[in-house]
Amino acid sequence: MVDLEAAIGFVVAHGDAVDRARLSRLRTGASVPPELLDAAESGQAVGGGWPAVLDGEVASVDATCFRLSELDDLGALGRPAARHALDWLAAGQLADGGWDEHPSLAGFAPEWATPGDPEARFYLTADAGFWLTVAGLDARAAGPLDHRVGGAYAGVVQAAAQALAGRLAADGSWPSFLPAGWLAAAVLHRQQMYYESARIQAVLADRIPGMSPADVAWLAATLRRVEVGEEQWLLVSARRRLAETQRSDGGWDSDDGHQFDVHTTLRAIRACRPTAPEAPVSGAPFVVPRIVALPAAPAPRSAPDASSAHAPRSVPGASSAQVPLPAPEAPPVQAPPPAPDAPSAQAPLPAPDGSSGAVPDLRTGFVPGSPPALVADPTSLPVPAPASLAGHPVPPAPPVDHGVVAPSMSD
Repeated sequence: MVDLEAAIGFVVAHGDAVDRARLSRLRTGASVPPELLDAAESGQAVGGGWPAVLDGEVASVDATCFRLSELDDLGALGRPAARHALDWLAAGQLADGGWDEHPSLAGFAPEWATPGDPEARFYLTADAGFWLTVAGLDARAAGPLDHRVGGAYAGVVQAAAQALAGRLAADGSWPSFLPAGWLAAAVLHRQQMYYESARIQAVLADRIPGMSPADVAWLAATLRRVEVGEEQWLLVSARRRLAETQRSDGGWDSDDGHQFDVHTTLRAIRACRPTAPEAPVSGAPFVVPRIVALPAAPAPRSAPDASSAHAPRSVPGASSAQVPLPAPEAPPVQAPPPAPDAPSAQAPLPAPDGSSGAVPDLRTGFVPGSPPALVADPTSLPVPAPASLAGHPVPPAPPVDHGVVAPSMSD
């Protein structure tokens, strides 16, 4: 079973002020000091989105979705900055219901956000559609309440769901990166397109044993955010995988380096925390620990590339939508009590050219690095099983046809 107390202790010991504020709100619903919210919103472009690079002027769909995920943890989706960003996302939807990055970003965009690339467009559509789905009511709370999914953005979200469903293969696989799967499944679930969502979830369930902790935490947190039932096998398997991979210090490994372990651990806490928040001790609001200085751009707050406003993503390089592995040998983990909400992928699998790819976490950012995983055709890709799982050797198994390769290309 996941040790939530140890995970909380890890964030307290290693996180900064914004991390601790996110933790406090996840645990007790405590309000976040305005100065921290201002720091988390810094760098927003005039149009409403956040740029792909520090001090940039062109907003990025990918970077904007990452900032919204951080503001969600801080309870700030109803503030003007988030409303402005959601309006910008909604206005940028294409005629086919999808999203694409601005052409001017083509020179340095990573594969998962390459302008004009079909795999990147599917991922960006799933990411933008997800945040418009879950944040619509928060963003429009000041006006007439619209109870439709997405609130004021209901029509935009519905078009996004149709665009995603239209590109699914018969077996539930999708022609894009691995994280696009759970983001798309969440969008479709909220649109009551349960059959399409369940097909994607079945593919993801096959992948759980080989996923990295960062990917499993992102997957589980995303689906819990749209109230997918905790009894679903996919989420049961995700919690088991997180229990197997939790370190002795309470944290989990990020796919992007240990400087992002706190971010991964916060996602795991969101994925496994009880439904009802703890009552704040004595009713006192969260007090932010003193720190030397607040970061200028908290998404992330220590990017490996000084020119980038984003963290690299670790998603399996060109991996198949299936990794036929046996069930983990660890004893079953008892699921924690249900929880409402939500918002990382890495199995060291071969890239389309046969090389081994380090995979980016698809959290946010235009940072040079290995491409995220494609849901590829296992008949054309050798898919090795992980060297070990929970400390036990895992024998290779024959592939199962679960993937679709979209044209070569490239939140």
